[in-house]
Amino acid sequence: MAVVEEEEGSPPAAAASDPASGSSDNEITVEEASFVHTEPPQDGTAPPVVSSDMEVLHDKVKKQVIKEGHGKKPSKFATCFVHYRAWVQGSLHKFDDTWQEQHPIELVIGKEKKQMAGLGIGVGNMRSGERALLHVGWELGYGKEGSFSFPNVPPMADLLYEVELIGFDDAKEGKARSDMTVEERIEAADRRKIEGNEYFKEKKFEEAMQQYEMAIAYMGDDFMFQLFGKYRDMALAVKNPCHLNMAACLIKLKRFDGAIAQCSIVLSEDENNVKALFRRGKARAELGQTESAREDFLKAKKHSPEDKDIQRELRSLAEQDKALYQKQKELYKGLFGPRPEPKPKASNFIVRFWQWLVSLIGYLIKLFKRKNE
Repeated sequence: MAVVEEEEGSPPAAAASDPASGSSDNEITVEEASFVHTEPPQDGTAPPVVSSDMEVLHDKVKKQVIKEGHGKKPSKFATCFVHYRAWVQGSLHKFDDTWQEQHPIELVIGKEKKQMAGLGIGVGNMRSGERALLHVGWELGYGKEGSFSFPNVPPMADLLYEVELIGFDDAKEGKARSDMTVEERIEAADRRKIEGNEYFKEKKFEEAMQQYEMAIAYMGDDFMFQLFGKYRDMALAVKNPCHLNMAACLIKLKRFDGAIAQCSIVLSEDENNVKALFRRGKARAELGQTESAREDFLKAKKHSPEDKDIQRELRSLAEQDKALYQKQKELYKGLFGPRPEPKPKASNFIVRFWQWLVSLIGYLIKLFKRKNE
C-alpha cells in the first residue's frame, strides 16, 4: 500500500479512464511510504519574531527570511500560490489569514491588486517553499484611505506579512486559474503532481507537498462544483492521488492528523478507496486510535482481501491488543495480590467414614452400659 500515484507520460484524460480504481499500471512503489495545508510553526496570533538580516527589496518593501526556499524565483506574470498572514504594524491587528481558511491565494506577479502591490514585490523575490516576514509601507498597501470593509485596515497603515510561497507556474504566462479552460487547469495540476512525485522519490517530502498543494489549488471546490461526467472524472483522477500522496508525505513526517484529513477528503468522494482507508488507518494507529484504525483496515480488507500490507497492519493491532491485555493483567495482579487458593473440600468418603465411626462408638458405649446394669 506504500504507493505514490504516477501517470507520467500519459495525458490526464487517459488517467481518468478508471478513476474509481485504487491503483494504476504506472504507480511508483516506494518502500515503507507510508495536508491539510502547510502550517507555520507559530500560533499566528502575532507576527513571528525573526532574527535574520533585513533585505531591502524596494524603498517600501523589506524582507526577513524565516525559512529558506529552493529553486529559482518567479518571473513577471508567473502565477504564484501563496499562504500569508497579515497584520497592521502599529497595532498588530491581524486582518487576514489564509492558513486559517485553509486556502492559498493565487497571485499573478505584475497583475496583483493595488493594495497587494507590496506583497507582490515580496513574493516575486522569494523561492518555492520559502517563508518570510515582509515589511510593507502603507503606500504599497491599503494606501492613504485604508479599508473599512473587509479587510479592516486603518488609513496610512504600514503592514507586516508572514508569507509562504508554496510554488509558482510560469507555463501560462499571466493567466489566472479563472481564465484557463478545464483542460488547461487539469493539465497544470497533473504537471504539478508529476513534479511532486519526483520530489517524493528523492525523499524531499516538504517540496513534494508543495507541488501537490499547488495541483490541488487548481482543482478548488468552486471549480469541482462546476464539473460533471467526463471532466469531473478527469479532475478527480489528478486531485485524489495528490491528496493520497500528501497523506503519504505527512505520515513520513509524523504529521498524522494532517494525513487523516487528506485521506478523509478522498473518502468523501470515494468511500471505498483502499489506499485512503489504509493510510488513514495507519495514521490513526500511530495516534493510538486503535478501534478507528481497525475499522479502516477491515473495510480496506473487504475490498482488497489479498493485500499483505493490510493483513500485516491488522496482525500488528491484534498483537498490540494482546500485549495491552497482558500488561493490564499484570497490573491488576500487582494491585490486588494473588488470588487466595480455595481450601480443598473433604471427599464424601471421608465424611461418611467419620459418621460411621461416631455411630459405632456410640453403639459400643450403649452396649457396655447395658452389660453393667
